Amino acid sequence: MATPRTLHPQHLADTVGREFYRHDVAAQAMGITLTAIGPGTAEFVMAVREDMLNSHGICHGGFVFTLADTAFAYACNARNRRAVAQSCTITYLQPAAAGSRLVARCTEVASSGRSGIYDTTVTDDGGTKIAVFRGQSREIKGTILDAGPDSVPDEKKL
Repeated sequence: MATPRTLHPQHLADTVGREFYRHDVAAQAMGITLTAIGPGTAEFVMAVREDMLNSHGICHGGFVFTLADTAFAYACNARNRRAVAQSCTITYLQPAAAGSRLVARCTEVASSGRSGIYDTTVTDDGGTKIAVFRGQSREIKGTILDAGPDSVPDEKKL
């Protein structure tokens, strides 16, 4: 029987993505949907609804941030090593209008030990860059999927 340790990296990322999303009530409530995942990468989409608009009539930056942060979270957990955000920054480039479909694509830039750096670009359905997000991750103790009977815990992780 295959365990997370013996799965092909892409199959592992797909399985982690499905399991992670099953418990991600925030993303589900916001209509954020996983469209692609791989080792160190993730892509999500979100339709900008009327209830996501701020006083200027554009998508509230918090929703754009959450979309980018969600892609970041899945990208840095896709290898079945539990990771959390250590720090994040976002630069808003253009407003997003109601009814637009936003796409967040996250890619691992660097990884060393328990730390990683990931960049996420958020675009609208016309390809216009809405925001650029950079997240730094930190691996913590545990896995998303049960590592199976052949796993050996990594004692240096907190």
